[in-house]
Amino acid sequence: MQEDEEGFLYPNVDDTLCVECGLCEKVCQYINPVNKNTEPQNAFGGHISDAEVSNESTSGGAFSAIADVWCDDNYVIFGAETDGLKIRHSFINNKKDLYKFRRSKYSQSVIGNAYKNCKQFLSEGKKVLFSGTPCQIAGLKAFLKGKEFDKLLTVEVICEGVPSPLFVRKLDDKISKEKNGRINSLDYRYKDSNKWDYQVMNISYSSLHNPASGTIKCDRWFNPFWSIWLNHLMSRPSCYKCLYTTSNRVADISLGDLWGVHIYCPDLYNGDRGASLIVTNTDKGKKIAETILKENFIGRELDFSQALKYQGPMRKSIAENPKREDFMQDLKTMDYDSLCKKWAKRPSLKLLISKYVFGTNRQKVWWWNFKKKFKNK
Repeated sequence: MQEDEEGFLYPNVDDTLCVECGLCEKVCQYINPVNKNTEPQNAFGGHISDAEVSNESTSGGAFSAIADVWCDDNYVIFGAETDGLKIRHSFINNKKDLYKFRRSKYSQSVIGNAYKNCKQFLSEGKKVLFSGTPCQIAGLKAFLKGKEFDKLLTVEVICEGVPSPLFVRKLDDKISKEKNGRINSLDYRYKDSNKWDYQVMNISYSSLHNPASGTIKCDRWFNPFWSIWLNHLMSRPSCYKCLYTTSNRVADISLGDLWGVHIYCPDLYNGDRGASLIVTNTDKGKKIAETILKENFIGRELDFSQALKYQGPMRKSIAENPKREDFMQDLKTMDYDSLCKKWAKRPSLKLLISKYVFGTNRQKVWWWNFKKKFKNK
Protein backbone atom coordinates (compact mmCIF):
# COMPACT_ATOMS: atom_id res chain seq x y z
CA MET A 1 0.00 0.00 0.00
CA GLN A 2 1.46 3.35 -1.03
CA GLU A 3 0.36 6.86 -0.12
CA ASP A 4 -0.52 9.29 -2.89
CA GLU A 5 0.07 13.05 -2.79
CA GLU A 6 -3.27 13.58 -1.02
CA GLY A 7 -2.32 11.22 1.81
CA PHE A 8 -4.58 8.31 0.81
CA LEU A 9 -3.30 4.73 0.61
CA TYR A 10 -3.66 2.71 -2.60
CA PRO A 11 -2.49 -0.79 -3.54
CA ASN A 12 0.58 -0.86 -5.75
CA VAL A 13 1.25 -3.88 -7.96
CA ASP A 14 4.81 -5.12 -8.37
CA ASP A 15 4.80 -5.88 -12.08
CA THR A 16 7.94 -8.01 -11.75
CA LEU A 17 6.08 -10.44 -9.49
CA CYS A 18 2.55 -10.23 -10.89
CA VAL A 19 1.35 -13.37 -12.70
CA GLU A 20 -1.80 -11.58 -13.94
CA CYS A 21 -4.21 -13.96 -12.20
CA GLY A 22 -6.69 -11.09 -11.77
CA LEU A 23 -7.61 -12.06 -8.20
CA CYS A 24 -6.93 -8.56 -6.82
CA GLU A 25 -9.45 -7.11 -9.27
CA LYS A 26 -12.01 -9.83 -8.55
CA VAL A 27 -12.11 -8.89 -4.86
CA CYS A 28 -11.80 -5.12 -5.41
CA GLN A 29 -15.00 -3.58 -4.06
CA TYR A 30 -14.87 -0.65 -6.42
CA ILE A 31 -14.84 -2.98 -9.44
CA ASN A 32 -16.90 -5.92 -8.17
CA PRO A 33 -19.05 -4.93 -5.18
CA VAL A 34 -20.42 -7.70 -2.99
CA ASN A 35 -24.15 -8.34 -2.77
CA LYS A 36 -26.04 -6.39 -0.14
CA ASN A 37 -28.42 -7.96 2.35
CA THR A 38 -32.05 -8.22 1.24
CA GLU A 39 -33.61 -9.33 4.52
CA PRO A 40 -36.13 -7.04 6.27
CA GLN A 41 -34.47 -4.18 8.14
CA ASN A 42 -35.30 -2.84 11.58
CA ALA A 43 -34.18 0.27 13.45
CA PHE A 44 -33.56 0.71 17.17
CA GLY A 45 -32.42 3.67 19.23
CA GLY A 46 -31.07 4.32 22.71
CA HIS A 47 -27.94 4.11 24.84
CA ILE A 48 -26.01 1.57 26.89
CA SER A 49 -27.08 1.27 30.52
CA ASP A 50 -23.48 1.50 31.82
CA ALA A 51 -22.97 5.26 32.38
CA GLU A 52 -19.17 4.99 32.39
CA VAL A 53 -19.07 3.17 29.05
CA SER A 54 -21.61 5.62 27.64
CA ASN A 55 -19.37 8.53 28.59
CA GLU A 56 -16.38 6.84 26.92
CA SER A 57 -18.35 6.32 23.69
CA THR A 58 -18.93 8.85 20.93
CA SER A 59 -22.68 8.25 20.77
CA GLY A 60 -24.73 5.92 22.95
CA GLY A 61 -22.32 3.01 23.34
CA ALA A 62 -24.24 0.57 21.12
CA PHE A 63 -21.07 -1.13 19.88
CA SER A 64 -20.01 -2.00 23.44
CA ALA A 65 -23.50 -3.29 24.23
CA ILE A 66 -23.42 -5.54 21.15
CA ALA A 67 -19.92 -6.82 21.93
CA ASP A 68 -20.92 -7.62 25.50
CA VAL A 69 -23.82 -9.80 24.30
CA TRP A 70 -22.25 -11.46 21.24
CA CYS A 71 -18.89 -12.24 22.80
CA ASP A 72 -19.85 -14.66 25.55
CA ASP A 73 -17.10 -17.29 25.20
CA ASN A 74 -14.06 -18.07 22.98
CA TYR A 75 -14.34 -14.80 21.06
CA VAL A 76 -12.27 -12.24 19.16
CA ILE A 77 -13.23 -8.62 18.45
CA PHE A 78 -11.81 -6.59 15.54
CA GLY A 79 -11.90 -2.81 15.37
CA ALA A 80 -10.00 0.38 14.59
CA GLU A 81 -7.37 1.33 17.17
CA THR A 82 -5.52 4.65 17.54
CA ASP A 83 -1.76 4.81 17.82
CA GLY A 84 -0.89 8.51 17.88
CA LEU A 85 -1.96 9.78 14.46
CA LYS A 86 -2.04 6.27 12.99
CA ILE A 87 -5.27 4.28 12.82
CA ARG A 88 -4.99 0.53 12.31
CA HIS A 89 -7.24 -2.49 12.56
CA SER A 90 -6.39 -4.82 15.41
CA PHE A 91 -8.11 -7.46 17.52
CA ILE A 92 -8.69 -8.21 21.20
CA ASN A 93 -9.85 -11.32 23.04
CA ASN A 94 -10.85 -9.65 26.29
CA LYS A 95 -13.82 -7.28 26.55
CA LYS A 96 -11.88 -5.27 29.13
CA ASP A 97 -9.86 -3.95 26.18
CA LEU A 98 -12.92 -2.66 24.29
CA TYR A 99 -11.92 0.90 25.15
CA LYS A 100 -9.38 0.68 22.30
CA PHE A 101 -12.19 0.55 19.73
CA ARG A 102 -14.52 3.11 21.30
CA ARG A 103 -14.82 6.69 20.01
CA SER A 104 -15.09 7.61 16.34
CA LYS A 105 -11.71 7.91 14.63
CA TYR A 106 -12.63 10.02 11.56
CA SER A 107 -9.78 8.47 9.60
CA GLN A 108 -9.60 5.31 7.53
CA SER A 109 -7.75 2.55 9.33
CA VAL A 110 -5.07 0.35 7.80
CA ILE A 111 -6.56 -3.15 7.55
CA GLY A 112 -3.21 -4.94 7.52
CA ASN A 113 -3.65 -8.66 8.24
CA ALA A 114 -7.11 -8.27 9.85
CA TYR A 115 -8.95 -10.22 7.13
CA LYS A 116 -6.45 -13.06 7.20
CA ASN A 117 -6.54 -13.22 11.01
CA CYS A 118 -10.35 -13.14 11.00
CA LYS A 119 -10.52 -16.10 8.63
CA GLN A 120 -8.04 -18.02 10.80
CA PHE A 121 -10.03 -17.42 13.99
CA LEU A 122 -13.25 -18.53 12.28
CA SER A 123 -11.56 -21.73 11.12
CA GLU A 124 -10.60 -22.37 14.76
CA GLY A 125 -14.25 -22.16 15.78
CA LYS A 126 -14.03 -18.80 17.57
CA LYS A 127 -16.87 -16.27 17.62
CA VAL A 128 -15.77 -13.14 15.78
CA LEU A 129 -17.13 -9.61 15.92
CA PHE A 130 -15.68 -7.59 13.04
CA SER A 131 -16.32 -3.83 12.88
CA GLY A 132 -15.32 -1.25 10.28
CA THR A 133 -16.58 1.04 7.54
CA PRO A 134 -19.06 -0.39 5.00
CA CYS A 135 -16.35 -0.80 2.35
CA GLN A 136 -14.12 -2.60 4.85
CA ILE A 137 -16.91 -5.01 5.73
CA ALA A 138 -17.50 -5.56 2.02
CA GLY A 139 -13.78 -6.24 1.63
CA LEU A 140 -13.98 -8.87 4.34
CA LYS A 141 -16.97 -10.52 2.67
CA ALA A 142 -15.06 -10.63 -0.62
CA PHE A 143 -11.99 -12.05 1.11
CA LEU A 144 -14.15 -14.81 2.59
CA LYS A 145 -15.50 -15.39 -0.94
CA GLY A 146 -19.10 -14.93 0.07
CA LYS A 147 -19.05 -17.82 2.54
CA GLU A 148 -21.38 -17.30 5.51
CA PHE A 149 -20.23 -18.07 9.05
CA ASP A 150 -22.68 -18.52 11.91
CA LYS A 151 -20.02 -17.33 14.36
CA LEU A 152 -19.22 -14.11 12.47
CA LEU A 153 -21.08 -10.89 13.29
CA THR A 154 -20.26 -7.86 11.15
CA VAL A 155 -20.88 -4.31 12.36
CA GLU A 156 -20.39 -1.26 10.17
CA VAL A 157 -20.39 2.45 10.98
CA ILE A 158 -22.67 4.68 8.93
CA CYS A 159 -19.88 6.54 7.16
CA GLU A 160 -19.84 10.02 5.63
CA GLY A 161 -16.50 9.69 3.89
CA VAL A 162 -12.93 9.53 5.21
CA PRO A 163 -10.81 12.72 5.26
CA SER A 164 -7.24 13.11 4.11
CA PRO A 165 -4.75 12.34 6.91
CA LEU A 166 -2.68 15.31 5.73
CA PHE A 167 -4.98 17.69 7.61
CA VAL A 168 -4.32 16.25 11.07
CA ARG A 169 -0.61 16.06 10.25
CA LYS A 170 -0.72 19.82 9.67
CA LEU A 171 -2.22 20.17 13.14
CA ASP A 172 0.53 17.95 14.54
CA ASP A 173 3.15 20.18 12.90
CA LYS A 174 1.54 23.22 14.52
CA ILE A 175 1.70 21.59 17.96
CA SER A 176 5.29 20.57 17.28
CA LYS A 177 6.28 24.20 16.66
CA GLU A 178 4.22 25.76 19.45
CA LYS A 179 4.48 23.07 22.15
CA ASN A 180 7.64 21.28 21.05
CA GLY A 181 5.71 18.02 21.21
CA ARG A 182 3.57 15.59 19.25
CA ILE A 183 -0.06 14.41 19.39
CA ASN A 184 -0.62 11.29 21.48
CA SER A 185 -4.35 10.99 20.90
CA LEU A 186 -7.13 12.96 19.29
CA ASP A 187 -10.75 12.65 20.38
CA TYR A 188 -12.91 14.43 17.82
CA ARG A 189 -16.07 14.34 19.95
CA TYR A 190 -15.01 14.32 23.56
CA LYS A 191 -17.88 14.56 26.04
CA ASP A 192 -16.86 17.44 28.27
CA SER A 193 -19.33 18.01 31.10
CA ASN A 194 -17.77 21.41 31.82
CA LYS A 195 -18.83 22.83 28.46
CA TRP A 196 -22.15 24.23 27.30
CA ASP A 197 -21.82 22.03 24.27
CA TYR A 198 -20.59 18.67 25.53
CA GLN A 199 -18.78 17.55 22.41
CA VAL A 200 -15.40 19.18 21.88
CA MET A 201 -12.20 18.19 20.13
CA ASN A 202 -9.77 17.02 22.81
CA ILE A 203 -6.11 16.79 21.76
CA SER A 204 -3.58 15.12 24.05
CA TYR A 205 0.10 15.73 23.36
CA SER A 206 3.48 15.12 24.99
CA SER A 207 6.33 17.60 24.97
CA LEU A 208 9.71 16.29 23.93
CA HIS A 209 11.22 17.85 27.07
CA ASN A 210 8.33 16.99 29.36
CA PRO A 211 6.76 13.51 29.25
CA ALA A 212 3.65 14.78 31.04
CA SER A 213 0.78 15.21 28.61
CA GLY A 214 -0.94 18.46 27.87
CA THR A 215 -4.37 18.93 26.34
CA ILE A 216 -5.97 21.32 23.88
CA LYS A 217 -9.75 21.61 23.62
CA CYS A 218 -11.87 23.18 20.91
CA ASP A 219 -15.67 23.43 20.91
CA ARG A 220 -17.11 21.69 17.87
CA TRP A 221 -18.69 24.81 16.38
CA PHE A 222 -15.25 26.47 16.32
CA ASN A 223 -13.40 23.35 15.16
CA PRO A 224 -11.94 23.88 11.64
CA PHE A 225 -11.99 20.14 10.98
CA TRP A 226 -15.78 19.94 11.09
CA SER A 227 -16.23 22.92 8.80
CA ILE A 228 -13.82 21.60 6.17
CA TRP A 229 -14.75 17.92 6.34
CA LEU A 230 -18.52 18.45 6.39
CA ASN A 231 -18.17 20.70 3.35
CA HIS A 232 -16.68 17.63 1.61
CA LEU A 233 -13.44 19.35 0.69
CA MET A 234 -10.99 16.61 1.67
CA SER A 235 -12.67 13.21 1.44
CA ARG A 236 -11.17 10.26 -0.38
CA PRO A 237 -12.17 10.46 -4.09
CA SER A 238 -13.98 7.09 -4.04
CA CYS A 239 -16.19 8.34 -1.18
CA TYR A 240 -17.95 10.68 -3.61
CA LYS A 241 -19.01 7.61 -5.58
CA CYS A 242 -19.45 5.19 -2.69
CA LEU A 243 -21.20 1.95 -3.62
CA TYR A 244 -22.44 1.36 -0.08
CA THR A 245 -24.39 4.53 0.70
CA THR A 246 -27.76 2.91 0.09
CA SER A 247 -30.49 1.78 2.46
CA ASN A 248 -29.58 -1.87 1.82
CA ARG A 249 -26.36 -2.67 3.68
CA VAL A 250 -23.57 -5.26 3.67
CA ALA A 251 -23.07 -5.81 7.42
CA ASP A 252 -25.36 -7.56 9.88
CA ILE A 253 -25.67 -4.32 11.86
CA SER A 254 -25.18 -0.65 10.96
CA LEU A 255 -24.40 1.85 13.73
CA GLY A 256 -24.57 5.62 13.78
CA ASP A 257 -25.63 8.70 15.71
CA LEU A 258 -29.35 8.93 16.38
CA TRP A 259 -29.79 12.08 14.29
CA GLY A 260 -33.24 13.62 14.64
CA VAL A 261 -33.63 12.20 18.15
CA HIS A 262 -35.04 15.49 19.45
CA ILE A 263 -37.63 15.51 16.65
CA TYR A 264 -39.10 12.01 16.33
CA CYS A 265 -37.94 10.13 19.44
CA PRO A 266 -37.13 12.70 22.16
CA ASP A 267 -37.64 10.11 24.89
CA LEU A 268 -34.27 8.65 23.81
CA TYR A 269 -32.39 11.97 24.01
CA ASN A 270 -30.31 10.86 27.02
CA GLY A 271 -29.75 14.38 28.33
CA ASP A 272 -27.52 15.35 25.39
CA ARG A 273 -25.06 12.63 26.43
CA GLY A 274 -25.35 10.69 23.17
CA ALA A 275 -27.77 8.21 21.63
CA SER A 276 -27.12 5.47 19.08
CA LEU A 277 -29.02 4.32 16.01
CA ILE A 278 -28.91 0.56 15.40
CA VAL A 279 -30.06 -0.71 12.01
CA THR A 280 -30.31 -4.47 11.71
CA ASN A 281 -29.89 -5.84 8.19
CA THR A 282 -30.07 -9.58 8.89
CA ASP A 283 -32.01 -11.84 11.21
CA LYS A 284 -28.76 -12.46 13.10
CA GLY A 285 -28.36 -8.73 13.67
CA LYS A 286 -31.99 -8.30 14.74
CA LYS A 287 -31.71 -11.03 17.37
CA ILE A 288 -28.66 -9.32 18.86
CA ALA A 289 -30.45 -5.94 18.95
CA GLU A 290 -33.47 -7.47 20.65
CA THR A 291 -31.20 -9.18 23.18
CA ILE A 292 -29.30 -6.03 24.19
CA LEU A 293 -32.62 -4.22 24.76
CA LYS A 294 -33.37 -6.85 27.39
CA GLU A 295 -29.93 -6.87 28.98
CA ASN A 296 -27.73 -3.79 28.76
CA PHE A 297 -29.26 -1.19 26.43
CA ILE A 298 -31.94 1.38 27.24
CA GLY A 299 -34.03 2.05 24.15
CA ARG A 300 -36.73 0.84 21.82
CA GLU A 301 -37.55 -0.04 18.23
CA LEU A 302 -38.04 2.84 15.81
CA ASP A 303 -39.85 3.27 12.53
CA PHE A 304 -37.22 2.37 9.94
CA SER A 305 -38.39 4.87 7.30
CA GLN A 306 -38.36 7.66 9.89
CA ALA A 307 -34.84 6.79 11.01
CA LEU A 308 -33.65 6.61 7.40
CA LYS A 309 -34.94 10.13 6.81
CA TYR A 310 -32.19 11.54 9.05
CA GLN A 311 -29.37 9.34 7.73
CA GLY A 312 -28.05 10.90 4.52
CA PRO A 313 -25.14 8.38 4.16
CA MET A 314 -27.72 5.58 4.02
CA ARG A 315 -29.42 7.17 1.03
CA LYS A 316 -26.72 8.59 -1.22
CA SER A 317 -23.01 9.38 -1.53
CA ILE A 318 -21.64 12.68 -0.34
CA ALA A 319 -21.44 15.39 -3.01
CA GLU A 320 -17.97 16.44 -4.09
CA ASN A 321 -17.31 20.10 -3.37
CA PRO A 322 -16.41 21.87 -6.65
CA LYS A 323 -13.57 23.60 -4.77
CA ARG A 324 -12.03 20.36 -3.57
CA GLU A 325 -9.09 20.48 -5.98
CA ASP A 326 -8.21 24.02 -4.89
CA PHE A 327 -8.40 23.03 -1.23
CA MET A 328 -6.23 19.95 -1.74
CA GLN A 329 -3.57 22.07 -3.43
CA ASP A 330 -3.53 24.40 -0.42
CA LEU A 331 -3.48 21.40 1.94
CA LYS A 332 -0.19 20.33 0.40
CA THR A 333 1.50 23.73 0.72
CA MET A 334 -0.08 25.85 3.49
CA ASP A 335 0.53 25.64 7.22
CA TYR A 336 -2.38 24.72 9.50
CA ASP A 337 -3.37 28.24 10.58
CA SER A 338 -3.26 29.67 7.04
CA LEU A 339 -5.24 26.74 5.69
CA CYS A 340 -7.96 27.06 8.35
CA LYS A 341 -8.14 30.83 7.98
CA LYS A 342 -8.81 30.47 4.27
CA TRP A 343 -11.11 27.45 4.21
CA ALA A 344 -12.82 26.96 7.59
CA LYS A 345 -16.11 28.82 7.94
CA ARG A 346 -16.80 30.62 11.19
CA PRO A 347 -20.12 29.85 12.88
CA SER A 348 -22.78 32.50 12.47
CA LEU A 349 -23.97 34.53 15.45
CA LYS A 350 -27.44 33.05 14.96
CA LEU A 351 -26.08 29.51 15.25
CA LEU A 352 -24.04 30.33 18.36
CA ILE A 353 -27.02 31.91 20.09
CA SER A 354 -29.25 28.94 19.22
CA LYS A 355 -26.69 26.38 20.41
CA TYR A 356 -25.09 28.03 23.43
CA VAL A 357 -27.85 30.28 24.74
CA PHE A 358 -31.04 28.40 23.95
CA GLY A 359 -29.59 24.93 23.35
CA THR A 360 -31.82 24.14 20.35
CA ASN A 361 -32.11 20.38 20.83
CA ARG A 362 -32.36 20.51 24.60
CA GLN A 363 -35.06 23.16 24.32
CA LYS A 364 -37.12 21.02 21.95
CA VAL A 365 -36.83 17.99 24.21
CA TRP A 366 -37.79 20.06 27.27
CA TRP A 367 -40.85 21.37 25.43
CA TRP A 368 -41.80 17.82 24.37
CA ASN A 369 -41.53 16.59 27.97
CA PHE A 370 -43.55 19.57 29.23
CA LYS A 371 -46.39 18.93 26.77
CA LYS A 372 -46.38 15.22 27.58
CA LYS A 373 -46.56 15.95 31.31
CA PHE A 374 -49.31 18.50 30.80
CA LYS A 375 -51.28 16.10 28.59
CA ASN A 376 -51.07 13.33 31.19
CA LYS A 377 -52.58 15.65 33.79
